[in-house]
Amino acid sequence: MPGEEFNNDEPLAFFLTWTTYGTWLPGDERGWNRKYEGKIQEPNPRLEAASRKKMTEPEFYLNESHRAVVKATIEKHCEIRGWHIHIANPRSNHVHVVVTAPGYAPNIVRDQLKAWCTRKLKEAGVGRENIWTEGGSKKSINTLEQLDRVIYYASEGQDRKDRDDQ
Repeated sequence: MPGEEFNNDEPLAFFLTWTTYGTWLPGDERGWNRKYEGKIQEPNPRLEAASRKKMTEPEFYLNESHRAVVKATIEKHCEIRGWHIHIANPRSNHVHVVVTAPGYAPNIVRDQLKAWCTRKLKEAGVGRENIWTEGGSKKSINTLEQLDRVIYYASEGQDRKDRDDQ
């Protein structure tokens, strides 16, 4: 039944998101997450400018080829680990993954996926040090209703943002 809570100690799935290097800095006008707090912070142009000055490389965007490598890498790693991937959707400046990974903490799952994607992107010719920002978002999904919502958001909702507001 939608909204039904699961009684075990583990979530039904994780909704993981991470951004590409330099594309969503602390202080960003869209709001931003304070490291380790996970709460959306208000825009802060001075902080964003200071963060931009600390960058050691230009911002990085995933092209179609990069996105294909990232998607295939996530799918393969989940298969090897025995994790159930509900969806992996690499975008130009971020990646969404909804995955069930029993026995693993969400940050471990996210960090493994990021590390393998980095390795495979570098093997594919991405010649830079920084591909991703540090960390990323990790949300536990505990109901079927939440799972349906995040799968929709990660797959189609991103493309509908501007259209649905009209």
